[in-house]
Amino acid sequence: MSFFDEQYTLGTFQQLLAVDSTTGQYRAIQEKTAELIRTLGFEPSFTHKGGVLADLGGEGDPLVITAHLDDIGLMVRRINPDGTLNVCPVGGLYPFYCVTENVRVYTGAGDVLTGTVCRTPNSIHVTEEELRSVQGDFRTNVCIVLDNPVKTAEDTRALGVETGDYIALEPRFTLSGGYIKSRFIDDKACAAVLLNIMKAVRENGLPLKRKVIAFFACYEEIGHGTTWLPDGVKDILALDIAPTGPDQNSEEHKVSIFAKDSRFPYHSGITAELRETAKKAGLDYVMDVFTPHYGSDGDGSVLAGYDIRHAAIGPGTANSHGYERTHTDGLKNTFDLTLAYITE
Repeated sequence: MSFFDEQYTLGTFQQLLAVDSTTGQYRAIQEKTAELIRTLGFEPSFTHKGGVLADLGGEGDPLVITAHLDDIGLMVRRINPDGTLNVCPVGGLYPFYCVTENVRVYTGAGDVLTGTVCRTPNSIHVTEEELRSVQGDFRTNVCIVLDNPVKTAEDTRALGVETGDYIALEPRFTLSGGYIKSRFIDDKACAAVLLNIMKAVRENGLPLKRKVIAFFACYEEIGHGTTWLPDGVKDILALDIAPTGPDQNSEEHKVSIFAKDSRFPYHSGITAELRETAKKAGLDYVMDVFTPHYGSDGDGSVLAGYDIRHAAIGPGTANSHGYERTHTDGLKNTFDLTLAYITE
């Protein structure tokens, strides 16, 4: 029997998506997650820099299960003479994955302006042939055009925009045939799965094999989401996307167990435990290796010097750091493996 609640998971995912949370822009998503945790009957606690934790109960050596709430996005680098915005990425965002996307600009005064990521020149019909094939570059030929009648840098500054303002991309969630298409499946879908695990534990009175702490981190995309852990933690399990690709085993209907990423192998002991749990539960899973540009919050904890075992699992996800796609089956298999690992 699976306790996976698809309706709850998808609804929670959409609630998290509705809160912009470019890495560093943590307060609103922290408050929303705390609200969801309280609704489930748990009491949240907070890290000083913005994470959210919840004690699920249990006894014995603590296990942290983490999923991150921060999104990749942009920041205003400078205001161009024509009033458009020169931007730099926050996290691993590339121009070819966001040109033409709608955005929200959060000013220091608390206002929210809308705009679009544009190439310069921006109309293909009036672009010289040699410029059509030039790759987009945030420094030179990609900018944010605001939905305001600005003509100069002074016009834009009068709206309250300044260097350092955060810029969030429109998620554009859609669901068809079980396939979820959206920005920020990495990692708000896994955060929704973790909340569903908490819901299943509380509503069904499921006994835990050990003490379990849920940790919703807010700085994973820049490498320091879980560089602090609660006292006594022995293991960390990161729930994160498993990128698909020509050389990958991962696919959208399955849960992947990570053997290695671009930094180093995951701990062989806890990885073997997860593999045996998946086999015993009859889950649709694969083992995979993710190189050359992947890491998880489990890595951050190890690099911070904690004497822990670290592992990572997650749903196969296409188009990572772009307009991503996964399947509800992948979320279910991730949920089932995590719940089985902490209860059976």
